[in-house]
Formats: sequence, C-alpha cells, structure tokens
Amino acid sequence: MPALDKVLNDIADTMAKETRRGKVADYIPQLAKVDPARFGIAVVTNDGETFTAGDADEPFSIQSISKVFTLTMALGLVGDSLWKRVGREPSGNPFNSIVQLEREQGVPRNPFINAGALVVTDVVLSQHQPREALGQILHFLRFLAGDESIVVDRAVARSETETGFRNIALANYMKAFGNLEHDPDKTLGVYFHQCAVAMSCRQLAMAGRFLAADGRNPETGGRVVSSQRARRINALMLTCGHYDGSGDFAFHVGIPGKSGVGGGILAVVPGKASIAVWSPGLNQVGNSQLGAIALERLARTMGWSVFGP
Repeated sequence: MPALDKVLNDIADTMAKETRRGKVADYIPQLAKVDPARFGIAVVTNDGETFTAGDADEPFSIQSISKVFTLTMALGLVGDSLWKRVGREPSGNPFNSIVQLEREQGVPRNPFINAGALVVTDVVLSQHQPREALGQILHFLRFLAGDESIVVDRAVARSETETGFRNIALANYMKAFGNLEHDPDKTLGVYFHQCAVAMSCRQLAMAGRFLAADGRNPETGGRVVSSQRARRINALMLTCGHYDGSGDFAFHVGIPGKSGVGGGILAVVPGKASIAVWSPGLNQVGNSQLGAIALERLARTMGWSVFGP
C-alpha cells in the first residue's frame, strides 16, 4: 500500500495546479472573502497516526459538517424517536428546498438538509437557553478533537444571521406544522452559530475519529456512541451527506462523507481512518469541487471505497 504522506503530498501538489476550482459561497458575504486557492487535507488513522498536506492547519467555517455532530448529540438525547420528526431518505433536491417540505407536511427528508438540521438543533436546544446549547456543541467538538481552541467565527455567524432568510422561512414553516418545539429565533440562533464554528482539517479529522472506530474514541478507548449508531450515522453520510450530489459522491468516492458550503468535507473510512479536506470553491450543488476530486483520488489509491478496492 502506498505511503499516506506521499499520497497526500501528491494530491495537494495536483490540486495546487488545478484551475477549475469552483465558486465560493458568496451568498454568505463573509464566506465570499475566502481565498479559493486554499487547499488542505488531513488523515487520522485508527492506529493514531496523523498525516497532513497543504493548508491542513488553517481554520475554516465548517458549516453543514456541524450537522454530523449535532445529529450525534440529538440521538444521544432522544434516541430513535428523532425519526418521527425527520426522515432518513436522500432528498434529491437542493439543501434549502422549501417545496419538498410543503409536500411532506413539515417533516424534512433527512437530518443533513437544512430543514432536517434545524429540527436536530431544536432537539439539542431541549429547553436550554441558546447560549447553553451552543456551549454544549462546542464542548462536544472540543472533546472529540482533543482541542480546546475550537471557537465560533463570530463574523461568519453574524453574516449568516443577517442573510439567512431561506433558513428563517424553513424554521417558521416547520413551526407552523408543529415540528419545532422552540421559538424559531432561538433554534435559528443556535443553528447559525454551529455552522460558523471554525476548524482546521486536522481538528476536523480528529473529531471524526469515533465514526471510523466503531463509535469509540481511539485515543481513550471510551465509547462516544454505540457501534450500531456509528454505522447508521455513516450510512446517512453516504446516502445524504452531499445533498442532491450524494449519489455522485458515493459513485465516485465510495465512502461516507459530509460536506459544508465553507468548502470542507469530513469523510470516514470505517475501521481505517477519518479524513478532512478543504477547498473553498464549490460545484453546482454546493459541495467542494476539488475536495471531492481529492477524496476520489485518495480512496482509489488507498483502496478505501466501502464497495471494495
């Protein structure tokens, strides 16, 4: 098997020469300022080794990747009763679609589209004040990554709050159907701030280790979630983690992954490694253009597709 450090450096060198880099998420003004030339990748293996290349230690806005961690928290709070409020099927529609939500009576198709993530955040809020709920999310991320320096990028949070009219509409629409328990403004406040958490590829790959290690923290051996729950979260990442580009990602890359419009992707190779990649330019469906290409190359070179080498 090729040496991981060489594979990652080769990928970073290739991505640096790529001219078709996609388009940054300029509908969030603060994200429009990010340099599209940046590229970072980090791999943390289950035996504790870390390999990085490029801008792997540069913090970026994790955006919808946060949904993996709030989903984990919500399942810990309410278990499988969560699935009465949100589905588990691919959407086949844009991540912020309101048409599908109307057709399905306010029950979002899955927890990774924006409407579904708002329901999940509503569960995490769970009668707390928004500041307390956000503190719990940050505490969980810091615990998983083993890094107390992870913070919310306040400028990004403010930018999202000022421009997130579609998310505001989704939250109010679900409240009308009785599928939000809290004041929409409180749920939205937590949601906008969780999406504005800033992490580097190294930190994000560390935080995802439990999903690659059958639900355990490989460093401590302690269980984060049951092995069954880890498998199910991975299954949702594979089928729904890239919105209406999820099938294409599974076809080309073949491992569970969750994207964010900040240009990051958290990917999991069950039993082997946690991976984070960042390239700010997005493709037409809102996923990192070079990030997906890099992961396809990595999975192919290492024989890491869950469907076989």
